[in-house]
Amino acid sequence: MKPLQMVDTQSQYQKIKSEVDKAVLEVMESSAFINGKPVKTFSDNLAAYLDVQHVIPCANGTDALQIALMALDLQPGDEVITPSFTFIATTEVIALLRLTPVFVEVDAKTFCIDPEAIERAITPKTKAIVPVHLYGQSANMEAIMKIAEKHHLYVVEDNAQAIGCSFHFADGSSKKTGTIGHIGCTSFYPSKNLGAFGDGGALFTNDGALAEKLRMIANHGQQRRYYHDMVGCNSRLDTIQAAILNIKLQHLDAYCQARQQVAAYYDKAFAQTDKIITPHKADNTDHVYHQYTILLNGVDRDGFKEKLDATGVPSMIYYPVPAHKQGMFKQFGVGDLELPVTTYLTERVLSLPIHTEMDNEQLEFITKSVLSVL
Repeated sequence: MKPLQMVDTQSQYQKIKSEVDKAVLEVMESSAFINGKPVKTFSDNLAAYLDVQHVIPCANGTDALQIALMALDLQPGDEVITPSFTFIATTEVIALLRLTPVFVEVDAKTFCIDPEAIERAITPKTKAIVPVHLYGQSANMEAIMKIAEKHHLYVVEDNAQAIGCSFHFADGSSKKTGTIGHIGCTSFYPSKNLGAFGDGGALFTNDGALAEKLRMIANHGQQRRYYHDMVGCNSRLDTIQAAILNIKLQHLDAYCQARQQVAAYYDKAFAQTDKIITPHKADNTDHVYHQYTILLNGVDRDGFKEKLDATGVPSMIYYPVPAHKQGMFKQFGVGDLELPVTTYLTERVLSLPIHTEMDNEQLEFITKSVLSVL
C-alpha cells in the first residue's frame, strides 16, 4: 500500500507530468517569468470555467481577501461580519485594514456561516459580509445575498476551499461559488482542489469598475506604469504557476469527482456507528470535499487522534482555536463572545485524508483503522 498522506500532490503530478513539464519548459524558454502569456490564458480560461466576467490573478489567497476589502473603500472602524470558525486569513485581513471583525456563528450541520446570525449582527457600522465556503461546500448564498441587498452591504466570498463547487438557487439556476457576491477570492495553495506548485490566488467579479480597481490595487495602484492613483500592493501570480494551473484547470472537475468518490466511501463505511457524524451536504449546494471533516460524538477527539496516528493514519484538526479566541483579536474585546456551535465544533472536528489519488486499499485501511480505534 502506498504511504498515507493527507494530500498526495506527488502522485497527482505524475499523472500530468508530461503536460506540466512541457508548459513549464515553455515558460523557461520564453523567460517571461512575470506577466507572461500563460497568466492571461489561465485567467481567461478560469473566467470561462466559472462563467464570470473578470478574473484578477494575484500572489496568494490572503492577498486576494485583502485586495478585495481594499477595493470597497471601507473606513477604519467599519464592521465586517465573518465566521469565527475559519482559517485565520479570512479574519486577519479585516484587522490588518483597521476594520472591525464581527464574529458570528456557523450552521451546526454545514459549518458555514449562519444567515440568521448575520442578520442579528448587523449595525449601522456594518459594511460587508465575508462568508466562507468551508471544507468544500457553499454557504447559503441565496439567503446571504438577500440580507446584503436589504441592508446595502458588500459580499466578499472566501472561496479558497470550494473552487469547482456550485450553489443551486430556488429558481433552479446555479452559479459557481466565488461568482455570486460582489467579489470572490480563492487560493491556489498546493493542497487546494485547484493547487499550484507554490503560492497563488485570484479574485473574481462581474463588476467591470470593481475589476479595474482590483487590478490596480494588485499592481501598486497603477493603471499606467509609474502613475499611481491609489495605494496598492504588489501581488502577482507568476507565469510558471499560471502555466501549471492552466493544465490542472482542465482536470478540476475530475479532481472534484475523485474527492466525492472518496467521501462516498467514507460515508458508507461510517454509517454503522453513531460515534461519527459524517459531513452534511445541504440540498442547495454541491460539495467538492476540500476536506472530509467528521464530528466525533461522545469520543475524546484528541485521544482518538493520537491513537489513530499510531496506526499510521494521518488526520488534522481544522480548526482547534476559533478566530475570536486568537490573541491578535484581543484589541476588539471578543474573547468572551459566546459562540456555542463554534466552540462545539472546535472540540470535535477531525479531518481524514482525502485527495484525488486515493485507492480502495488505502480507503479500506483508513476506515478499518478508524472503526477499530473507536
